[in-house]
Amino acid sequence: QVQLVESGGGLVQPGGSLRLSCAVSGSIFVIDTMGWYRQPPGKERKLVARIPISGATNYADSVKARFTISRDNAKNIVYLQMNSLKPEDTAVYYCNVRTRIGGYVYWGQGTQVTVSS
Repeated sequence: QVQLVESGGGLVQPGGSLRLSCAVSGSIFVIDTMGWYRQPPGKERKLVARIPISGATNYADSVKARFTISRDNAKNIVYLQMNSLKPEDTAVYYCNVRTRIGGYVYWGQGTQVTVSS
């Protein structure tokens, strides 16, 4: 059984920072891509950032230069450093991984990020 456990969400003022973490555990083979998605209230879930095992990152235009994704392959953890946060960044953030063999996709339970003064 594969588990993805996210942490680091919360309430922050505009201009502030948060760091999300997602730890992957269980019977999982080599992870190919790790990523973060977000779903604002009443809207669809969309990609925020992803990082394949090659390390070549990909970001949504709305977060470029503010967010940084990174991963620790030894510990199967993916991070999302979020700086200069804006109210429009408010959403539930979900961790996502895809395995190299079989292309299986797993999701975390989500963590709430609220940017408000």
